[in-house]
Amino acid sequence: MTEVIMRSRKDFISSTLLTVVIIGQIGLTVIFYNRNGNDIGRNIGWVILWISALFGWLPIFTLKRLGRTGGKAYVHTTTLVDRGIYRIVRHPQYLAGMLVGAALPLIAQHWIVIPPGVAAIVLLYTGTFIEEKFTIEKLGEKYERYMQSVPRVNFILGLLRLLRKGRK
Repeated sequence: MTEVIMRSRKDFISSTLLTVVIIGQIGLTVIFYNRNGNDIGRNIGWVILWISALFGWLPIFTLKRLGRTGGKAYVHTTTLVDRGIYRIVRHPQYLAGMLVGAALPLIAQHWIVIPPGVAAIVLLYTGTFIEEKFTIEKLGEKYERYMQSVPRVNFILGLLRLLRKGRK
């Protein structure tokens, strides 16, 4: 019982900190947006932001359709989903957040937007390890095998592996 309470406290603190960092980064992007910045860098930032939207939204539809949630929210899947976006990366929504953290400094082009972006990326990446521990407990060996074939958040490697499988 105490372990569950401690985990929920840690989850609460971690998610609160992450929320503050992300909202802070968005706010700083708006406040310190550099209109005279480099257009190429800004455009790269916007492309990254749009890619993050794909990784953020596709899992919702994929898990609703394939996750066997029993009528609950999409995050309450009871089965391993290894199709769709989950053939490319194991943690697409964490990746989406990391991409946002990287995109906003490119869009704002002000140094003050970088530290919260780095903090968000670190918190999200660390969160993938916690999520995997929980998912291994929930789904066991099936998930461990899945981990061997699909990268955690490296979508370029995931796409290359997927293309290689398609050629075979």
